[in-house]
Amino acid sequence: MRRFSIIAGLLCLFAAELPAAAESNSADAPHVHAQLVFPIPHLPTKGGITQAGLYFKLEPCWHVYWSNPGDSGEPPQIIWALPKGITATALEFPAPERLPLGPLMDYGYENEVLLPFNILSAGLTPGSTETLDAKVNWLVCREVCIPGKAELKEEVDVLSPAPSDLSLYDGPDHDLWLRLADRLPEPLPSGDTAVFQATPGGFRLAVTTGQSEAQAEFFPADQSIVDNPAPQTVTPTAAGLILDLKKDASLTANPTQLKGVLELSGGRNYEIAALPGVVAAPAPAQAFSFAAMARIAGLAFLGGLLLNLMPCVFPVLFLKGLALVNSGNEEKHNLRAHGFVYTAGILVSFWALVALLLGLRAAGATLGWGFQFQSPVFLSLMAALLFFLGLSLAGQFEIGLTLTSAGGSLAAKQGYAGSFFTGVLAVVVATPCTAPFMGAAIGYALAQPAAVTFAVFTALALGLAAPYVALTLQPAWTRMLPKPGAWMEILKQAVSVPIFGTVIWLAWVIAGAYGAGLLLALLSEFLLLAIAGWFLGRWPAKRWATTFAVLILLVVVAVCFVAPKEFAAAPNSGQPSPGDAAAASTWQPWSADAVQHDLAAGQPVFVDFTASWCLSCQVNERVALDRPEVVQAFAAANVALFRADWTREDPAITQALTDLGRSGVPVYALYTPGQSAPQLLPQVLTPGIVTDAIAQLPRVGSQSAPSASNP
Repeated sequence: MRRFSIIAGLLCLFAAELPAAAESNSADAPHVHAQLVFPIPHLPTKGGITQAGLYFKLEPCWHVYWSNPGDSGEPPQIIWALPKGITATALEFPAPERLPLGPLMDYGYENEVLLPFNILSAGLTPGSTETLDAKVNWLVCREVCIPGKAELKEEVDVLSPAPSDLSLYDGPDHDLWLRLADRLPEPLPSGDTAVFQATPGGFRLAVTTGQSEAQAEFFPADQSIVDNPAPQTVTPTAAGLILDLKKDASLTANPTQLKGVLELSGGRNYEIAALPGVVAAPAPAQAFSFAAMARIAGLAFLGGLLLNLMPCVFPVLFLKGLALVNSGNEEKHNLRAHGFVYTAGILVSFWALVALLLGLRAAGATLGWGFQFQSPVFLSLMAALLFFLGLSLAGQFEIGLTLTSAGGSLAAKQGYAGSFFTGVLAVVVATPCTAPFMGAAIGYALAQPAAVTFAVFTALALGLAAPYVALTLQPAWTRMLPKPGAWMEILKQAVSVPIFGTVIWLAWVIAGAYGAGLLLALLSEFLLLAIAGWFLGRWPAKRWATTFAVLILLVVVAVCFVAPKEFAAAPNSGQPSPGDAAAASTWQPWSADAVQHDLAAGQPVFVDFTASWCLSCQVNERVALDRPEVVQAFAAANVALFRADWTREDPAITQALTDLGRSGVPVYALYTPGQSAPQLLPQVLTPGIVTDAIAQLPRVGSQSAPSASNP
């Protein structure tokens, strides 16, 4: 693109280079007024910084240039002749405008612009006056370009100490500074990220800002990197944007950094230096329609149905099965009422959880589906609740005995409350799993307006509740259930087995993610709960025993909140989950840079987005990913294996899931070198599904070829 600079230079030859007036802090030249601006006209004696700027006022339709002028032009320059003890920093440039000129695209400023800089002083004599000489050069353009220059002088008094409060001064320089000096781009906030990935025709830039961004323009800091006139395609994401850029035709090697200024809606400008990384292809833009929402809601409903079959919900299904057996002889309207109350518990829980998720995201948090299982407090409370419930089912005590002794009229209310909170429990234990069809539906819903999000999750909730509601609406189906009898007490005790199994799983998650210290605290909570259960069982319906048990329960809740702060170990930095030690030599901890590195070396990459609290993930790893034939297929195709462990909160993994259009785990992504988007495998894996996907990869190396990230 620098060939256009030559064209602009030839145009400039037809215009005389006219010097402006000297011996002043300002000068008028053809189509431009140049001026030195000192909002505080004093210099400190030593170790001080004085803010100043170079101001241009332009005639309509004329412009000067940014630090990267684009396809033609040159930025303003200033050459100083300064007294001893005084130095000046380089000019700083506000975010520019795009200035099209035929087939070219320049970057610059129309109307007016202030280019700030700093004057540094040391060892000056108080009370003296220093003269600052500046030779300024610029290029002002419209259809033709006119070089300009001026010698500007500024006389500044030296004070000790020099006042630094802008409010003490007034005048033209002061007003100019207050109006224009705050337009410099800011550094990208520490919580935001910027990565780019080379594509066959350019670059895909992904930026996270904590909110969806619909408008953006990128101004490259370096020349001959980006095709300046080419349109820039913006795709909003849940927490930022993806910007597709066309590379310059003369570019022969991709940059190590993509530096420049990113301008967002509302006049927000940020300096970015994006590093190479994996950027998922943006999903094609889809205008909202009721037909599209209906399809997504249908997928969500089907996902909710299948969620009943996930191992996460297995203990709750035991509880509801037992409840149906107990209520088999009830009247039809009672059974239906229980079904509707159970559905209400599921709906209210989903709505509350989604409202919390949307609220946290609006506040800038980066979260995904199942985020509460990344909290050690929530895991501890959940394990304690299920352990206490298991003790009751095993026969140590009866949870409702004290209440039922207060009067038979409360029994019915307690029954409906039980159905409601069983629905709540179903949602709580279901969220760590993402059933088939749910991933796309959840990813779509969380990127839509709140009304659409709630509609999709309502369909998901109804799917989860549907099997039990169907039984309550067709009481005749309950005739297939066994007659009530003494065996029911045995069945109730048997139900405690999967409940305790779930408790063991939660303890395993806590131990693997947060260390033995927090596991010890959890086991201590179990001991306290066993003591509370013993009091309730030994002295049933006694007020003092109930009071003592409640006090113990409050202590357990307090320990659940305090223990993670005291005993939780440091994050495991993406190391394999407990039980994965055998696979540690094969699976590498995930990072976007590592994936991009291997892809750049021509090696295919498979990423397992997982979490130890996701039972579906653990099942898939054992029945598919860890199978010998799958391991051999990965090795034969020279696939680099990465495990993105989402057990603990990780904004980078959350963003990667969002970029893939997903909000929860499991997710399985197979990347092929040279392709911008990965292949997403189903959320329920078999060895055949994985090996078939591997077989479609182009052969890029032998089995003995080393991993690019592990030479």
